[in-house]
Order: sequence, then structure tokens, then C-alpha cells
Amino acid sequence: MAVILNIETSTTVCSAALTAEGMVLRHFENYDGRNHAALLSGYIKGCLDFLNEKELKLDAVAVSIGPGSYTGLRIGLSEAKGLAYALDVPMIGVPTLELLATRVMFSTLDIDPETVFVPMIDARRMEVYTAAYDFSLAPLLEPRPLILDSESYGQLIATGRPLLLFGDGSAKATDVVKAPNVRIVEDVDPLAVDMIALAERAYSQRDFLDLAYCVPTYLKDFMATKPKSLF
Repeated sequence: MAVILNIETSTTVCSAALTAEGMVLRHFENYDGRNHAALLSGYIKGCLDFLNEKELKLDAVAVSIGPGSYTGLRIGLSEAKGLAYALDVPMIGVPTLELLATRVMFSTLDIDPETVFVPMIDARRMEVYTAAYDFSLAPLLEPRPLILDSESYGQLIATGRPLLLFGDGSAKATDVVKAPNVRIVEDVDPLAVDMIALAERAYSQRDFLDLAYCVPTYLKDFMATKPKSLF
């Protein structure tokens, strides 16, 4: 039984979950905004306290590695690295776009097996971080930043296969990506409790990150903006 501590901080939602064999043992979530630095350590402590109470041993730490918020990803990865190093356990990187896709795949929706899953993470203005996957998580569109317009996902739409768009960037597509086979699924956030399948698969395959050299998947360079003058 692999006991894994999962950490997700790629968007405005902050979450952590302790899982084992497909079950959630303990979890914490906050949807109030970008206060991950203030919350995450407490969430991790809550999971570790439960671990100690049940006399369980942690086998790995899994962290969502992006794309997403630059600050959020750095906070999550820093906490995961420190914990994995201190407890001498391996660290697993879970791609955030795949995490979103698996959440929708495992939902209660009546999903056609030919469906294309299109996660979309807000990247400001009309840009999103996105990809497209089939039911086996094979990429039909590799992860990338994309500025949305009426031609976005045109080749995928032309196949006639059902497309499900979701994630906090999908609202931007409402008025620009229109076709009979396109559907937007609302209220889909990346959460630590949904990392189970990807984290356990990586653990079984011994697919671990290098603690010294791993970095988040940003997909594009960070661009700082100057604050607006008040006068």
C-alpha cells in the first residue's frame, strides 16, 4: 500500500490530500484565493498528524507541477521538496493539465468514449494553458499556451468528436469557440484529492522527480508587471 501526500497549488485553489490505494484518508481545500503560502503548511501538518495517529508510513510526496500560477507552483514545489528531503521519500510530479482531464474522466458525466478532453488554465487576458487528450490520456494536442480566437481547436472540432472544455480558463472560450460538438464543463478545479490515479501510477512505475533539479512546468517565461501609479 503506497501512502502518498498530494499537494495542489497551481490555481487559486489550495489543497492537500493524504491517499492510499485509491482512497482519500485526509484532505484540506480552500477556494478563497491566492493565500497558499499561509495555508499549505497547516494542511500538510494536518495530513502528517493523521498519518502519525494511524501509525502509517509515508511512501511518497506528489505535487502538481503545472502549468499554472507561477507563485502557486513555486510554493507547492518548495513545500514538496522540503518534505520529501526531510522524510527521505521520493517526489512525484503530476502534470496539472492531465490532472484536470482525469478529474472529468472519472466524473459522473455520461461521456462518449470518443470524447476529447480539453483542460484550460487561465493565463490572463484571452490566453490559456491548454492541451487535449483522449480517454487513454494520449495527447492529441501537446501542452501549450494558446491565445483563444474563433480558430482555436479547429482541427479537433473538425473531427466531429465531442470536445469537453473545462478548467478556470474555459469561460473565456464561451463566446469564441463555438461548434455543435463543443461543450463547456463548469466548476472543474485541480484538486489534490483527484491526483490519486496519476500519483499512484507514477509511484508504481518509479517515475520520480530529481529533488535538486526539478522545476515547475511554466510553458512560458514569467513576465512581471509594474504596479499602476496612483497619481
